[in-house]
Amino acid sequence: MTDALEEPATVSTSAPPPPPAALSLRGLSKRFGRTVAVDGISLDVPAGSFYGVVGPNGAGKTTMLSMATGLLRPDAGTAAVSGADVWTDPTAAKHAMGVLPDGVGVFDRLTGAQLVTYAGLLRGMDRPTVTARTDELLAALDLEDARDTLVVDYSAGMTKKVSLAAALIHAPRLLVLDEPFESVDPVSTSRIRQILAGYVASGGTVIVSSHVMDLVQRMCDHVAVVAAGRVLAAGTVDEVRAGRSLEDRFVELVGDPRRAEGLAWLRTS
Repeated sequence: MTDALEEPATVSTSAPPPPPAALSLRGLSKRFGRTVAVDGISLDVPAGSFYGVVGPNGAGKTTMLSMATGLLRPDAGTAAVSGADVWTDPTAAKHAMGVLPDGVGVFDRLTGAQLVTYAGLLRGMDRPTVTARTDELLAALDLEDARDTLVVDYSAGMTKKVSLAAALIHAPRLLVLDEPFESVDPVSTSRIRQILAGYVASGGTVIVSSHVMDLVQRMCDHVAVVAAGRVLAAGTVDEVRAGRSLEDRFVELVGDPRRAEGLAWLRTS
């Protein structure tokens, strides 16, 4: 018999650390001459979220997303994808991403099928997998009939769709889509929304920049309002809109300093 009772084993009750954000921005800044495009933005996009980024023209959305995805080097700050720094560990960060940039040219002297195939092979995928996925993506995005047409002959909406297919080919954990519905017809918009909703339901994360407030409100579960290179509000859609429509809350946050006054010559009576 021992003279003293043994101390009970210590059981840790601390919760495991949360997974890293799908995208984490810290102090991201960019200046073009005297113009400050992005002014020290910090933002966390939760893994598994459908995250909308909204803002007026010239707000800095595209510049922010370009820096977040490695397309544009920031003047200051960091961007990390699932904990991998976009600039110091670009291979790991970019492997986890699929990107649909706005206004960036594609290899339009390839056919639609060739462009998506090229994107898959560039990612190091084997050709049989690339071929099968290319066929599936073109069918899902209603591009089967245009698979052998040069992308230069595509409409703006078709180019958006084939570029989305190229972003999806390697099944990334994070999709960053800048104005993915611009020039896309309503039927294709609905189909793309279904594809993205299924992707998020399976654990993926989508960041989408859009000017269409109603679409963002119905599609996204989180949103950030960006203006003048800064984040004015961020959180769940319900938190940000605070009981109003997202459009009304957006106008309240951004302001409308230049109302449509004058133009009397347009009035016919």
